[in-house]
Amino acid sequence: LPSGLVPGDQVFNHCRQYDEKIAAAGGIDLQILGIGRTGHIGFNEPGSSLASRTRIKTLTKQTRIDNARFFGGDIDQVPTHCITQGLGTIMAARHVVLVASGHGKAEAVHQLAEGSVSAMWPGTILQHHPHVTVLLDEAAASRLQLSDYYRETYHAKPAWQGL
Repeated sequence: LPSGLVPGDQVFNHCRQYDEKIAAAGGIDLQILGIGRTGHIGFNEPGSSLASRTRIKTLTKQTRIDNARFFGGDIDQVPTHCITQGLGTIMAARHVVLVASGHGKAEAVHQLAEGSVSAMWPGTILQHHPHVTVLLDEAAASRLQLSDYYRETYHAKPAWQGL
């Protein structure tokens, strides 16, 4: 895994080596993701390059607020930067599974599935991936305009396709 404890002057090389290790291992078979309410995946915040590789990113205030629960509710303890796989790194995985729950994710899920592909909603890049499975609860799916169609196609999916 990429380390968030790498000294600043070594971050660029650490990230490059991380992507090289993925390639040397034959790539990623299964990438499991969540999506942030801002539409970020893997901490690729709005405005991230759709072709980006593993790198350091500055977290938005909303992302820091949403992650404060992991830091005793104290946003001041949430890092302002992280090392994340880039969208290009994520897109190279053979199968992506994205999980989202709650009303707070409904707009991001709507954009993910039904919006235009845009750096403003980084998760939308997954529309170009050949094998994505999206698992949602009713609340996260509540903004989907084509939810009936998605359910119908899921139930009619041939068994040979798998997930």
